[in-house]
Amino acid sequence: MALSWNEIKDRAVRFSKEWKDTTNEEADAKPFLDAFFEVFGITRKKIGTFEHRVKKLSDADGYIDLLWKGTILVEMKSRGKNLDKAFQQAIDYTHGLKQNELPKYVLVCDFHIFRLYDTEEQTTVQFTLDELVLNVQSFGSILGYQKKTYKEQDPANIKAAELMGKLHDRLEEIGYEGHPLEVYLVRILFCLFAEDTTIFDKQQLQDYIEGRTAEDGSDLASKLQELFQVLNTPKEKRFKNLDEQLNDFPYVNGKLFEEILPMASFDSKMRRALLECCYIDWSKISPAIFGSMFQSVMNPKERRNLGAHYTSESNILKLIKPLFLDELWTEFETIKSNKNKLPEFHKKISQLKFLDPACGCGNFLVITYRELRLLELEVLRATYKSGQGVLDIREIMWLDVDMMCGIEYEEFPARIAEVAMWLMDHQMNMMISNEFGQYFARLPLKKSAKIVHGDALEVNWEDVVSKNELTHIIGNPPFIGSKIMSQSQRNQIIKEFENIQGSGVLDYVTGWYLKAAKYIQKTKIKVAFVSTNSIVQGEQTSILWGQMLNKYGIKIHFAHRTFKWSNEAKGNAAVYCVIVGFANNDSTRKRLFEYEDIKGEAHEIIAKNINPYLVDAKDLLINKSSNPICNVPNMNFGNMPLDGGHLLLSEIEKDDLIKEYPEAIPFLKKTIGSQEYINNIKRWCIWLYDVDPSLYRKIKGVMNRVEKVKQFRENSIAPSTKKFAATPFQFRDTKLPKSYIVIPGVSSERRKYIPIGLLTNETVPTNLVHIVSNGTLFHFGVLVSTMHMAWVKTTCGRLKSDFRYSKDIVYNNYPWPENPSEKQIKTIEEKAQQVLDVRASFPSSSLADLYSPLTMPPTLVKAHNELDKAVDVAYSKQAFTSEAKRMEFLFELYEKYTAGLFVKEKKGKKK
Repeated sequence: MALSWNEIKDRAVRFSKEWKDTTNEEADAKPFLDAFFEVFGITRKKIGTFEHRVKKLSDADGYIDLLWKGTILVEMKSRGKNLDKAFQQAIDYTHGLKQNELPKYVLVCDFHIFRLYDTEEQTTVQFTLDELVLNVQSFGSILGYQKKTYKEQDPANIKAAELMGKLHDRLEEIGYEGHPLEVYLVRILFCLFAEDTTIFDKQQLQDYIEGRTAEDGSDLASKLQELFQVLNTPKEKRFKNLDEQLNDFPYVNGKLFEEILPMASFDSKMRRALLECCYIDWSKISPAIFGSMFQSVMNPKERRNLGAHYTSESNILKLIKPLFLDELWTEFETIKSNKNKLPEFHKKISQLKFLDPACGCGNFLVITYRELRLLELEVLRATYKSGQGVLDIREIMWLDVDMMCGIEYEEFPARIAEVAMWLMDHQMNMMISNEFGQYFARLPLKKSAKIVHGDALEVNWEDVVSKNELTHIIGNPPFIGSKIMSQSQRNQIIKEFENIQGSGVLDYVTGWYLKAAKYIQKTKIKVAFVSTNSIVQGEQTSILWGQMLNKYGIKIHFAHRTFKWSNEAKGNAAVYCVIVGFANNDSTRKRLFEYEDIKGEAHEIIAKNINPYLVDAKDLLINKSSNPICNVPNMNFGNMPLDGGHLLLSEIEKDDLIKEYPEAIPFLKKTIGSQEYINNIKRWCIWLYDVDPSLYRKIKGVMNRVEKVKQFRENSIAPSTKKFAATPFQFRDTKLPKSYIVIPGVSSERRKYIPIGLLTNETVPTNLVHIVSNGTLFHFGVLVSTMHMAWVKTTCGRLKSDFRYSKDIVYNNYPWPENPSEKQIKTIEEKAQQVLDVRASFPSSSLADLYSPLTMPPTLVKAHNELDKAVDVAYSKQAFTSEAKRMEFLFELYEKYTAGLFVKEKKGKKK
């Protein structure tokens, strides 16, 4: 009597474990092959002979390792030997066989790799020893089962998503849409995965579609409906006269097939598309990316960038390792030899509970579950060495998918997340099955991850999972900046923050931070989120963390400073992120991950404290300040033209004006915004402030432009613009000191230094730069230093990843050197002048050229290094060994300078 496939799979797992260390052809080939055929319930002695002699083409004798006449020829080699040569040798042997002895299959094997060649179909299946359980049905015809045609399979990658996308689009075209369509596709995805991973028999879905449905697809929908019903029905409750092929499908349960869906409709093209999906090898796909690709399937626009939703495993591990995984592995290493403590540790990890309140397709939950199952496997290895004492592995696996919970705004990703969890669970069960030599598939599904379809900022998280059960909150909430949020999203944030001052400028992700802080009150729950770095820079920091620290007692336990978030999708926009791990209690060991290169790897610092700017310093918050905290000149914006473009001229427009009206030359000045200043773009303006009107009133080319400015301002709907129509001959602002320090409003983060300058009143600064009127060489030298840059990187806001300099946050709060000596000031001035002199020695180069990290001249690098040393000495006698050390020092200085300052300001307001 033939064995059941489940029995064969169980034997295959045991065989793989028993023979995993076998390597030698001469010593081990015969017992290996005897055991191999026993997997299928076949006694080798009854069907085949070892060392079968044949005449080769060269007329020399050859010896086939094993021949089952008419069925299979096997050639064994020692591990690592060339299987191509072994295969050619086997084919050569067939020339010496009689017609009735020719095998249907040729198998070459080196104890680790199996290569099975079908001589009739001329197809090859190759797999490793531990993958035998996935491929036992490749030997089906040897056992007398009906021969199946195994199509060559491709890895289930982008192609799989594209095929599913076609099926999705066609179903939607015929009117099958919304919730039913989403559930329908999720069911199909599960079945496709199941038939390649031993949940179903190999090709079971494919055979059902090919053998039981018409080629025109007319009855495919009804046949799938029958299949879904069968998958939701226990074997003992199925109809007695059910089609045998249908009845062979297992009972799945898990509520995946429970809902009764409207009948779909298929045609021949759609049937072919579904069969093409069957030909994909779904065992090759990781459940970690399973749903991410198919989230894109649902949106044809996103499909052009398949994978855009996929979060790389390396980034997920950056969050979960310091949050809990490193600690668990450390604990395991200390107790793994203690048989009394291992069960206690095993129970501990089985009782962990996770919530991802923006889970998407479940990437974070799936990877987290996988890592915990891998840890469980090590616990089991330590507890049951060599599988001894394990009668039933289902009794020793304590972790299950119900330890994972999520909230997802869209229904399709939410359902995909549930399925992805089952698939990962099955893969891990297969791994443990191979380890302990017992085949185990967790069917029917009795537990599932709890994924709630809803808006996480509206859902009560307690309704999803009780805080008394929960241990960790993880995820990467939506990356939506304040300026691109919808009004309803902004209202959600303002509501979450109880309408506190400034809440209207916060990014969307801050809502998850605050809601988590409220939820974990008086618990030991640990939280870690990925978010854009805007929440630890600029004005958002004090608004968000003022609530987190002061109102809800949150402490940061670990953090990754700014790095580039990648999802391995082609063409995806760069997002610069941080990871912040926090809790409602303090930690004695705080970990800070620094990135010298934001696209590179981090190095870890053990910190005394991690403040909201992700610096090892006290929990200080930098609020907007209307005046500098130190005795330095005020900073302002440059001059806003408010002219409709009529007072500004390009180089060509300036030349044309002068050519026709040479008398206009005295009234033209160079002008700069950030782009013009950094890139040496020539731009001019008509500057008539405080000029005698009689000197320009008769210059037609000038007055035509002044008239257009007047019309532009008069036609504006803004009262603040209309009032300036009375003075159309001048910019809205008219600040033009004899000399000034200029700081670009926006500058690339790739530069080591912001290209700050020192200019005269020959150039008019626009409102796109900041200016420090009558700033000195000393002020210039400090602002262009590495010390000031460290402060900029930590406190300023960002435009994408570029620095967005701020007067009220960055400059006015910057702690300048405390009481520098005259000598120190003079040295800084001398070194600052050297920087300006070196710049001037490259007259044809723009500041963009000079400060590019790829083209910065060595002489300029040297001048800046000398200036940095001079500025550092003015701050401290001890050298600063890193940017982190600089920030620790600056925060201490800031705390000293501002002690009592903001209290006085508040008292002043009360008066």
